[in-house]
Amino acid sequence: MTTISTTPSSTPGTVRTRTSYGTLWATAPRELGFLLPNLLVAVLSLSVLSTLFFTGIGMIAIFVGLFIVVATLYTARGFGALELVRLRWAGRPEITRPRWEKTEQGPGFWRATLGPLIDGHYWLYLLHGMIVLPIIGILSWTVTIVWVAIGLGGVTGWIWDTIWTDSGDDLLLHRVILDWAFPGNDWVVDPALAENLLMVAVGLLFLATLPLVTRGLTLLHDAIARGMLSAWRSDALSREVASLAASRGAALVAEDQSLRRLERDIHDGPQQRLVRLQMDLASAERKLESDPDSAKAMLVEARSQARDTLEELRALSRGFAPPILQDRGLIAGLESLAARSTVPVSFELALHPDTRLAPEIERSAYFVAAELLTNAAKHSGATAIRLHLAARQSEGQDWLDLWVIDNGRGGAAKRAGHGLAGLEDRLNGLRGVLSIDSPVGGPTAVGAHIPLPR
Repeated sequence: MTTISTTPSSTPGTVRTRTSYGTLWATAPRELGFLLPNLLVAVLSLSVLSTLFFTGIGMIAIFVGLFIVVATLYTARGFGALELVRLRWAGRPEITRPRWEKTEQGPGFWRATLGPLIDGHYWLYLLHGMIVLPIIGILSWTVTIVWVAIGLGGVTGWIWDTIWTDSGDDLLLHRVILDWAFPGNDWVVDPALAENLLMVAVGLLFLATLPLVTRGLTLLHDAIARGMLSAWRSDALSREVASLAASRGAALVAEDQSLRRLERDIHDGPQQRLVRLQMDLASAERKLESDPDSAKAMLVEARSQARDTLEELRALSRGFAPPILQDRGLIAGLESLAARSTVPVSFELALHPDTRLAPEIERSAYFVAAELLTNAAKHSGATAIRLHLAARQSEGQDWLDLWVIDNGRGGAAKRAGHGLAGLEDRLNGLRGVLSIDSPVGGPTAVGAHIPLPR
């Protein structure tokens, strides 16, 4: 029995939001929490890294300095990581960090110990912690302190101004501004009141612009960190090349195993039947004149052998590319698989029925589904199977999800040389993922997740 349920899929759009003045104020406390400790962080980073680095350089002639320089690089990495964490706390988006573990470097004590000396990321972190961070950190801290001090001092100056003793010789700022704006005026204004009003106005102006200043200084730190402390695009490309090489190797292994299994199946099945058929025909030929009835019975048996051999060859040919898959696509092929299963299969479709994918994607998904349904029917003891096909988007990547869920006894696991391990190799060739959830007692859910090209 095959049940098909169709659910339309949709891709959520991207919503753009504008930064409002209220949003700036909402994040200002976190940004102040990032900017105010900058002096301490900058001085500490400069002191520690400079001391370690120049000590190591001075002692490099006796070889001990080499290890001190390596320790300096690790320390610079720590200060850089602290800067990234602080930026994250300040509300900035996550910055992708470098991949420090270089598995391609291979084993060896010296290679592992002195590896940072040939890693450009470590030296950029050192440059950031020893030169860039002290400069930009002290600058941003100074601007922040001045802005906060003027803002708070201005709006509260009228309170503590009454405590101070006025000598009468102070320069009146409001008088300077009035004389500059209105030359020759002889206005009489209460000096204390005018000065306090001016200070309150200046304080309010600085407080009103404080969120803009904190956001700008935080963005400056963020931009520098993204340029110096983030992973390089070449790193991602290197990992991509390594991943593709591994995927290609896995695909070749899976293909080799499939060919060997096909060779074994042909040898153990159709080939043996054909040998027997040849022998039966030879025997019938010898008895055709002396014992026609016996020869006729042998020919009937030979015809039965030929029919069984043809059916077995057809079954094996479906392992290459069944005609229904080529003509009508993956969904029709999965419907056919579900209909031919010896265990009732409920086919749940969350794609448009007319969806067509790349031929290699459809072929691999079909083979995986066929293998999983066969395994469930043979080994799980299940009485019902669900075959679920859907598409989703995750982090900008489209995926095809194929699940086979049965109500059997469970306990399925990947074992070297067995079916699930071979399926994982096949999926690795497409940079896909095989997930297995099969507790003892069931149920078993095996998912094949295949990335789709744009």
